[in-house]
Amino acid sequence: MTTVYDVPADKLIAKAAMELKEKAEITAPEWAPFVKTGTHREMPPEDPEWWYTRAAAVLRRVYVDGPVGVERMRSVYGGKKDRGSKPGKSVKGSGSILRKSLQQLEAAGFVVARVVANAQPRTSCQRPFGVQLARKNAQNKSIIDGDGNQHVVREDAGV
Repeated sequence: MTTVYDVPADKLIAKAAMELKEKAEITAPEWAPFVKTGTHREMPPEDPEWWYTRAAAVLRRVYVDGPVGVERMRSVYGGKKDRGSKPGKSVKGSGSILRKSLQQLEAAGFVVARVVANAQPRTSCQRPFGVQLARKNAQNKSIIDGDGNQHVVREDAGV
């Protein structure tokens, strides 16, 4: 059985972004063209459809890492801040972008937020979407990336 782990992440995220773009629940907020993705960035993303790519990447990350919260996701999407002549410092990514995308994914039914007693909400992925997307990707039997390299998906993957 083909799973998310068997398909290259960049190909899976690109396919998932196209699928999420068709969903009415997943829409970029009006502030999305102007916002940076974290304090470590100097400019907003150049891709006008970056919101769908980030939502797909968040969906994959929730699938792979299991129940996670916004704070842990901020660490994943953070980076090194250039502080001029001072040494670089690791900073977290934008929490608002992650929170809004998780709320939209939850409204669309892709993730489920669970609250444990006296704890922050944790988000876990609904498995069928990720597996279904990986199977669609694997049905091609081979994937050609941007460099022209061909990735062949094994028949016995996931066994």
